[in-house]
Amino acid sequence: MKKYFFYLLFLGIIVVSCKKNDDNPVVEEEVTDDEVVEEVDIQVQDFMWQTLNAYYYWQGDVPVLADDRFSTQTEYESYLEEHPDPEDFLIDELLYEEDRFTFYSDDYRELTNYLSGISKSNGLEFGLSRIGNTDDVFGFVQYVVKDSDAATKDIKRGDYFIGVNGIDLTVDNYYDLLFGDNDTYVLNMATIEDNTISPNGKEVSLTKQEGLVEDPILTHTVLTVGDKKIGYLMYNSFIGGSGEALNEVFGEFKSQNVTDLVLDLRYNLGGSGSTAEILASLIYGTNTSDLLYTTRYNAKLQALFEEGELDNNFVATTGTLFGNTDAPLNTLNLSKVYILATDSSASASELVMVGLEPYMEVVHIGTTTVGKNQGSITFVDNPENGNFYDEETEDQINPDNQWALQPIVSRVENSAGFSDYADGLIPDIELEEDVTKLGTLGDPDEPLLAKAIEEITGISAKRSFEVVMPANLVSSSKLFDDRKNVLILDNLRRASKNPIDKLK
Repeated sequence: MKKYFFYLLFLGIIVVSCKKNDDNPVVEEEVTDDEVVEEVDIQVQDFMWQTLNAYYYWQGDVPVLADDRFSTQTEYESYLEEHPDPEDFLIDELLYEEDRFTFYSDDYRELTNYLSGISKSNGLEFGLSRIGNTDDVFGFVQYVVKDSDAATKDIKRGDYFIGVNGIDLTVDNYYDLLFGDNDTYVLNMATIEDNTISPNGKEVSLTKQEGLVEDPILTHTVLTVGDKKIGYLMYNSFIGGSGEALNEVFGEFKSQNVTDLVLDLRYNLGGSGSTAEILASLIYGTNTSDLLYTTRYNAKLQALFEEGELDNNFVATTGTLFGNTDAPLNTLNLSKVYILATDSSASASELVMVGLEPYMEVVHIGTTTVGKNQGSITFVDNPENGNFYDEETEDQINPDNQWALQPIVSRVENSAGFSDYADGLIPDIELEEDVTKLGTLGDPDEPLLAKAIEEITGISAKRSFEVVMPANLVSSSKLFDDRKNVLILDNLRRASKNPIDKLK
């Protein structure tokens, strides 16, 4: 009910702060003898400014977003006209310099599908690395999405590729070759021996499928090691509506008398806060009086709430605003959890870790996480619905403006008031994935899981955890949408124009 109240409150705010003219604001440019009349359409810019002025977490820190920035409507429209490119306008004018995570798309359907785990994809998730100190690049498969085109091909986690369509990958061409407009491409596979990578002559053809839905639960199992029953779950995205499936997995864990849990979030970039509440409750408990986290908004929004109204407690059922069945949670009521997290773990993944820490021991194995202690909401050009995206009011979206924004609107803190993890969560046990020995996910010999098992049982693993070949990773492939204008992190914000420079 609290989230529903918040939604209605935002609607009330937007009526005042996001006014819309009956006619689309258009400015005519001066005509010379050699020019024709051009109309500068500023609908997108208007939508962006109004939305960020109302909801942006840093609204008070961006002078151009001040409520009194413009004295007249004419002055406001003239300002928008001066910035005809919406992307440049957003990045150069409206975003706070410390904002790493606001993203956007010129097609709201692509963005909303992306956030729902639906994309045009061949189902291959991979990382990229330089080859030594050269500008050459190789790829390594992290996992394959179930029921995808890649799942039907001879390719798996731990495989390597060095080229696409017979062209060697480099820091200058990898983006166009792997994330360009080509729906089908052929990977030129490779082999690593003695720290040397070489082509092996194998080719794998992959084709992107429209509307591929990724199951966020990649794999789960129960491992019996000595007198321990260890539940293992790899969860790759906090997709709204996946709470029921999580509950079923934990039901299996309970039925098999699981004593310990290893939660694998190493590639999980986050997602729904409501789903994070469900997962945290499945691990720790369902006492709805216990505070999991508190949300903070910009100053003018925060002032509208009473103390406690923005608290988010543990939950007892799968029931959410997403229409899930209101089923009791199969909580494990644990006092300790082992979480595998890396520099590809962010947002809701970090929220679960931070939210649980005041109540139980959280053992973080892996590398330092991304550091996203903020929340975002999807907005579209729909003033009648407060510019919030909602499938039920999709027919009200301005047909002449299909842009969507996913701006940072909040900051989160746990029940102890801790929110200072913008630099990422530092692991208790640092262990980087070795791209030459990735192992099989869910297998007790997979290095990160093996380390967790060692910590649980006290039995040393019979393998080395030394990273033989430092990965020097580019952000994984799941940070990219196949459409160039959906940008996820700060170093990807200009990816439609400039390749990622993390390799350089």
